[in-house]
Amino acid sequence: MAILEVTNLKKSFGKTEVLKGISFSLEEGQVLSVIGSSGSGKTTLLRCINSLEESDEGKIVAAGSTIFDSSSDKQLSKEEKRKNQLNVGLVFQQFNLFPQYNVLQNVSLAMQLQAKNRPDYKKNKKKILEEIDALAREYIDKVNLIDKVDNYPCQLSGGQQQRVAIARALALNPKILFFDEPTSALDPELTIEVLKVIKSLKNMGRTMVVVTHEMEFARNVSDKVIFMADGVIEEEGTPEEVFNNPKSEKTKAFLMKSYD
Repeated sequence: MAILEVTNLKKSFGKTEVLKGISFSLEEGQVLSVIGSSGSGKTTLLRCINSLEESDEGKIVAAGSTIFDSSSDKQLSKEEKRKNQLNVGLVFQQFNLFPQYNVLQNVSLAMQLQAKNRPDYKKNKKKILEEIDALAREYIDKVNLIDKVDNYPCQLSGGQQQRVAIARALALNPKILFFDEPTSALDPELTIEVLKVIKSLKNMGRTMVVVTHEMEFARNVSDKVIFMADGVIEEEGTPEEVFNNPKSEKTKAFLMKSYD
């Protein structure tokens, strides 16, 4: 059974159609890379799935929960939306770390806010916060930054900041992890270290959707690749199918340009 199902998703901004009927599915443990030129709708797709944008039409089901369904009269409550959002984690292009917090605090914050809703929070506050601290350190260690727990974002390289952002997303244990061009703001050396972390997550069995311009990463790490152009899925398949035997002329032209 698919862990993510997107059906006929449409989104416009004013008179501009950005998504023109996107449909795909993803199995648990798979890595999907979404490639395409700027303006093809890739980031909007991610933002709709993560409920940062309201879709116009279609249906999104993630980890068994319906996130959006334009055919249903039922409106999700704030509590249901919040619960659904916990199933999906998003790592942004520009890191979006809190500059006033150190690495440990950045990774711990969301877990602390979530813990306050627990009925036993007041009674067991100290123990719960200790558990959160330990868990945050565990995720920081997974991205190889345990020696930077007390550092602030301004004291970190771009690659280190992005790895903190990955640890922060992992800390809430989402069923699906989304990356929006996670290396576009980094130089080649820092890009390698971030992609290495994402590859290690695949080896742990994480389900991921990665919008990327790194063609070699998409080719070598993905189970599935989608090429988007002008708001539609122009081509979809395994890395071997899309990169080695593309059927669409638009895909061929994009790949040729990407490897120039």
